[in-house]
Formats: sequence, C-alpha cells, structure tokens
Amino acid sequence: MGNSRSGLQHKFTSQFLPEEQVEVDRLFNVLSAEEANPRPPFQTFSLKALKRHVGKALPPEMVTRLYNGMKALDLPGKGQRPSDGISREQFTVSMSHLLKGSSEEKSLVVLKMISATEEPVKAGEVQKFAQDLVGAVVHVLHHRKLLRGWEGQAVPDANPRIRELAAQLLSEVKLQGGRKPAGPQWQDCACDRAVVEDWVFRVPHVASFLSVVIHRGLALMPSSLDLATLVPQRQVAQGREFESLLDVPSLVYINSHLPAELRHRWRLLFASELHGHSFAQLLGHIVHQGPCVTLLEDHDGHVFGGFASCSWEVKPQFQGDSRCFLFSISPQMAVFTHTGYNNHFMYLNHGQQTIPNGLGMGGQHNYFGLWIDVDFGKGHSKAKPTCTTYSSPQLSAKEDFQFEKMEVWAVGDAEVTQAKNGKSILDVDPEAQALLEISGRTLHSHGLREASAE
Repeated sequence: MGNSRSGLQHKFTSQFLPEEQVEVDRLFNVLSAEEANPRPPFQTFSLKALKRHVGKALPPEMVTRLYNGMKALDLPGKGQRPSDGISREQFTVSMSHLLKGSSEEKSLVVLKMISATEEPVKAGEVQKFAQDLVGAVVHVLHHRKLLRGWEGQAVPDANPRIRELAAQLLSEVKLQGGRKPAGPQWQDCACDRAVVEDWVFRVPHVASFLSVVIHRGLALMPSSLDLATLVPQRQVAQGREFESLLDVPSLVYINSHLPAELRHRWRLLFASELHGHSFAQLLGHIVHQGPCVTLLEDHDGHVFGGFASCSWEVKPQFQGDSRCFLFSISPQMAVFTHTGYNNHFMYLNHGQQTIPNGLGMGGQHNYFGLWIDVDFGKGHSKAKPTCTTYSSPQLSAKEDFQFEKMEVWAVGDAEVTQAKNGKSILDVDPEAQALLEISGRTLHSHGLREASAE
C-alpha cells in the first residue's frame, strides 16, 4: 500500500499525523473492500459503497456532494476514466483539503461539491449547497445523538431555521465587484473560484460544518471534533423541561459568536413558561449570574435577543463591555456587534422615578436597541436607521412590541461562591437579593463581610 502512494499524495498526507493517516487508510480500505479491483494499486470505491457505509447518518444529497467533490479532484499525472471510482490518492487528498487545508485547498473541493460542471458556479447553486450543508449538520447531530441535552429542539426535516442559517451564510458571499447577493436576478450571478475561496476564508462556519459532516457523518476520526465548542451542554433543573425558542441551527449560530471560553455550557436561569410573567421574577433569577444570553419572541413571530458579557446588576448606570451584542434569529439570522459610538451595552434598573425601569441593551434611554419594560410583556426595539451601540436594525416586527415567551441562559461555568458560617442568605439566594434591591432597601452587610480567601 505504501509503495503505491504518489509524491503528490505524500505532499498532502504530511498534514495528517501518523495515527490520523492510519484512520484515513482504514476507512478507505473499508469503502473499497467490496469493489471489483481489490489489489492496492487499483483500489477504488463507488458512490454506492459510500452511501452504504454512511447509512442514515447523512442525507443522500450530501453524500453525493461529497463523492462528486472527491471524484472531480484533479491530481496531476493521475489520468482516470470517468467510470473509475474514488482512488486512494483522491480520497486522501480530499480529506486533507477539507480537514486540514487552506481556504484555497478547501474551495477546490467545495466548488465540485456545489456543481460538477466547470467553474464558475451560480449564486443559486451556492445557496442550495449552503442549505444542504446546514441540513446535513443538523441531521447528523440528531442521528448520532450528539445534541448534549438539546434533543427534541427542532425537527431536522421541517425546520425553517435551516434555511435562515443557510441564508445568513450566503449573505457573506461577495460577488464579482464586491456586490452582495440581492435582487431577483442574483441567483444567476457567477461565483468563480476566487469568490468561493473568499467565502470559505471569511465564513468559518463553512469549514467547521464540513468537519462535522466528515468526522461524524463518515465516522472518520470522530474524536478529533470538539463538539463542546459547537453544541453547548444544556442544563435545566430536573423536572423543569420546556420548549425553548432555540433550536439546533440558531443555537449553533449564536453560540459560535460567544467568547470561546463560554461556549461549552448553557444553564437556564429564567423562562417565562416556567417562572411566570413577572419582572421581579426575571430579576430574581438573572442578577449576579455571570454572562448570559437573553432571547424572546414577539407576538408577530420575530425571535431576537442579546448577549450580556457581564453579570446583570440592578443600578441606574449602563454596564457591560464591548463583547456584548444583539442578535436576530427569525425571520433572519444576524449578529450585531459594538460600533464604538458609545458604551451603552447593558442596562437594568427598577424603582427609579426619573429614569427608565426595565432591561435594555444598546441605544439610549427610551430609545433602546432592545428594551424589556418593567411592565412585563412589553418592550421596544428602536433603530432609525440603526441602533447607535450595535448598528442593529429594528429587531421586532413592530417598534413597540408585546411578547409572552422570554428566556435567559447563563453561559460558561457557573460563578460559584463558597458558603460558610455567618454568610447572609443573600449570598446564596440571588432572588432574595434582587427583590430586596428593587424594593429600595439598603444591603447593609454588602461589602462589609470578608471575601472568600479562594
């Protein structure tokens, strides 16, 4: 087997560690075992063999795309008849490109996965590829039971969020001349190799989703994929399950924009379905709980929210830092980050006579990018034309909106305070502390007790 490898193959297999190359060879041997030419120099595998190996782990259209991408890979000096299957060299180099390669190398395979015809491809074909790629990721995560507690969130074959995430990926394509996909004729616009390479380079989701498809769909080096950074562990108190506004595509998308150290775990703090429609209850569950994600759905079906990079505190000043952002999930997915115009990242207040009482992110008093009023169930998203802090558009269907569904998730590891003799109940009961604060009473012991030595 080793004697049959070409110099070209050696060039690309050098990107694999020795133990990884063993796994690549093992999978190729499995795929080619039932083909007509079993001798090493002539081993190949067919689309039928690949589909048989994958089974139901991936949608058939994605298996076909993978096969076409490998089959069309041009290996100089390796002439092959159209009837030939995938050779060992093609398989190895393709896996090297997709898993270890540069954006240029990845785009060589991606172009042929998009269309078997010669480049350039059409923007509409890139759109269909993006939908198939997102759908394949959702499918394989469900099939392999890799959702880390998010099982039951979304139906893979009937999920509009797949199309929304695919549309977000497509929106990052820069057509010739720097144009963005827009207008009724954009689907016929040409995307040559340079356009696709630029897209793969600037949109890391493309490469990471392809890694999921290969590692988990083909079962090739599955342990090499760190799912904790893709799908966070879901923590909800026992017996408190509910139907979240999040599904797999939206979860993966929002999680990917969090600071890396916070992506591995989401812990439910508040859900209106579980804790009631009460601003006091909201405060009691979210203050002093570390960074968290807030999202809600208005009465018109728009789903949106924001990431708070610091613990929420009840006080009359803005708080937070430039890691905060606003986002939209439906009817489109997008993230809106700090513009540098001001530092109005987060705001949470109650019981004041002259300034607003509620939870806000971005903008200014009475003109927030996202506002949840103390009269729970009401809010606004004002942006004419965009929010000054985050450059976000109006997130809700109506500027002043109403909602019933809201949830808040702490992200990352919980901030643990060691309990010891003499500690106030306020140290271990954030709800009691928040309710005392919003009642206007002073926390006389706050700051007087010694901090934990740890």
